[in-house]
Amino acid sequence: MAEPSSAEPESFVLRLQTGERLHYLDWGRPERTDLPPLVLVHGIAQTGWSWTPVARRLRGLTRVLALDLRGHGLSEAPRSGYGLGSLALDVITVMSGNGWGSDVGGPPVVIAGHGFGAQVAATAAGLRPGSVAGVALIDGGWEEVGEATRSTPAEFLAAIAEPPEVMRTMEAFLADRRDFDPGTWDADQERAARAQVDEKHAGHVGLVARHAVVRAVVEAMFDYRPVEALRSVACPLLVLAAEAATADDEDARERWLALQDVERARAALGRSAARVVRLPGAGHNLMRYRPAEVSAELAALLRLAATSGGTRDAPA
Repeated sequence: MAEPSSAEPESFVLRLQTGERLHYLDWGRPERTDLPPLVLVHGIAQTGWSWTPVARRLRGLTRVLALDLRGHGLSEAPRSGYGLGSLALDVITVMSGNGWGSDVGGPPVVIAGHGFGAQVAATAAGLRPGSVAGVALIDGGWEEVGEATRSTPAEFLAAIAEPPEVMRTMEAFLADRRDFDPGTWDADQERAARAQVDEKHAGHVGLVARHAVVRAVVEAMFDYRPVEALRSVACPLLVLAAEAATADDEDARERWLALQDVERARAALGRSAARVVRLPGAGHNLMRYRPAEVSAELAALLRLAATSGGTRDAPA
């Protein structure tokens, strides 16, 4: 795996037929590649910048795009369209705009999603199986969130709300993000954090993803049914799981039971088993805490998708 590049991405905006604009980062074209393009999807209230440590490592292998979902980052925030189907179609539209996928007669891509973005990635693969050669679920996408968190959408929203003291100033917000793990804090992490918020005239900050957007996305996340979604993913599937807790932790056991349910449902349809990689001692943001391992696994998935033609299982 190559060392991370110092190159910067280009910023593009694609306009949907309905008029909304979607922003994405394009990390450039390698001189030569036989690998599928890679599309990266962030989690709740994040942006495409959250993928920078991984994009820097993979941009020399293939074309890498990291988009801002609608309502996030520099993408527009319409009043509607935050269901998983709509968000997945946004991803497919960005693919089509770059000449990829069955809708435009282009090559299939590998899609990697983090957290809620993993649900979007799985949904996109189900909607356009001929357009997706591989799917990576980065610490999300295989659990029913209500069961996993034992909460309602309203309770979940309250749990993830930023404390007022964190949003008091940009400096306070950045310090809070840095203190998650000072050893992994660098200029790229600071830029990703800054992209999450707007600085107000009074000095305090607010999330770019407004409360109504986050609420709608959380409701979509709770509606996701992983067994149904992942049964329809016929291409190679990669699962990367953070294991911050000890092996005997009840929540950790529940995560693996949920994944076993998904794998049994896929096996019943003749789907190939997912590659599952556990990353002990790591927090949810694996792109920050374990970028080398995430990049290496995605590179392997890209190669598998290329050599197998995104091998699809026989239709069930």
